[in-house]
Amino acid sequence: MNHPKLIQGGMGIGVSWWQLPRVVSMLKQLGVVSGAHADIVFVRILQLGDPGGHLRRALEHFPAQDVAERIIATYYNEGGLLAHKAFKNPPRYTLAFDQRLAELTVAANFCLVWLAKEGHDGVVGINLLETIQLPQLASIYGAMMAGVDYILMGAGIPTQISGVLDKFVNHEPAQYKVHVLGADRKDSYYVSFDPQSIWTPTTTLTRPYFFPIISSASLAKMLIRSGQIDGLVCEGSPAGGHNAPPRGQLKLTEDGQPIYGDRDKLDFEQMRQTGIPFWLAGSYATPAGMRKALEVGAQGIQAGSIFALCDESRFLPEIKAVARQLASVDGLRIFTDPQASPKGFPFKKAILAGTLTDSEKYAQRRRVCDLGRLRGPCIRSDGTLGYRCSAENVDSFVAKGGSVEDTINCICLCNALLANVGLAQRRKGGELELPFITFGDDYSWLKVLSPDGANYTARQAVDYLLSG
Repeated sequence: MNHPKLIQGGMGIGVSWWQLPRVVSMLKQLGVVSGAHADIVFVRILQLGDPGGHLRRALEHFPAQDVAERIIATYYNEGGLLAHKAFKNPPRYTLAFDQRLAELTVAANFCLVWLAKEGHDGVVGINLLETIQLPQLASIYGAMMAGVDYILMGAGIPTQISGVLDKFVNHEPAQYKVHVLGADRKDSYYVSFDPQSIWTPTTTLTRPYFFPIISSASLAKMLIRSGQIDGLVCEGSPAGGHNAPPRGQLKLTEDGQPIYGDRDKLDFEQMRQTGIPFWLAGSYATPAGMRKALEVGAQGIQAGSIFALCDESRFLPEIKAVARQLASVDGLRIFTDPQASPKGFPFKKAILAGTLTDSEKYAQRRRVCDLGRLRGPCIRSDGTLGYRCSAENVDSFVAKGGSVEDTINCICLCNALLANVGLAQRRKGGELELPFITFGDDYSWLKVLSPDGANYTARQAVDYLLSG
């Protein structure tokens, strides 16, 4: 397979919705949709009246039309959502199988990939997070139903995915082992999914290429032993979103950012020796970065932030405009926060006014966990199974066995990242959830694409990255 040289990063929640990846794929590079919280983005757009009718058009092609009809009946508002109304949320995931939630997750990921692939012969990938385990099986199967070409996965060690893909090609049931906080090592917990619960398939599916997202050669070797790996994305600490923690004991700078050292640098020679094609990510989004990647033996690069600010991303236009203006004068500050993410990974945030990076606005927000996609299963003090998130109400989190220290400065990413793309929940009293922007360390490319903070397109970004 002659894989594309450029991978567009799959940015969540909803930043890499279908429009951006479709453009990149039509340019014969790898456009990647974000599967994180796809079901929630999906139902909120339906509740807004599905502008343009795109989701309903995709649902018309969903093989299980009874499922499509139930989803439309449950979530679609023909006239859109009234200004003072809150969004209706889908159920929260648990270890127990929920038929309607599984149907919704399968359909949402199907539609997302189907729309990105519509009308061209380019390749499309989907990005998922290992740390969000409960929706994993239904998300993967829905994407495969739509013919997704690549699955990319980071934020953890995805050793189970290769086996799942082998099962789903033939529509066989699959299990996914889930990490349960506080569980005895001898106990194992799983989520299960049977494709036959959605429809009665008549043909096999195509197995997508599987590209884990990693930070070290040693992790690459571990994953290669776990099953069929087709490529590797090697992401360094300058990349936006969740970063791998530094290897060894965590040390912080004076302002509280993790310190990365020589042990965290990728060994290019060891990567070449794996025999698996690899791409470099994190501050490679320039023609010079592409040249360097090719020189050290990589197939190319993955780039995210350069696409986050282009016209086709779902970031709110006003957010893109402010970020571009600040970056054009080197005024955009990026901070790697070891506490922000409920999942414990360092999270790179852009310091912008009017977002939850403002300590006063953070303190004013009522802590609520009404979406629950980042909460993890846990064993309560009484031995029963529960679910907790360090961004939820502090007393509730502690009552489930969590520590107060883990809640300090923790952000409800589920709600904040939805606000980034214009899908903020409205709370009692009328206030909206505030955004929280993630961005990579390097934005030197803006000096070329947007020297005065002006708009630019995904095509311009692709042409620039391939121009060297």
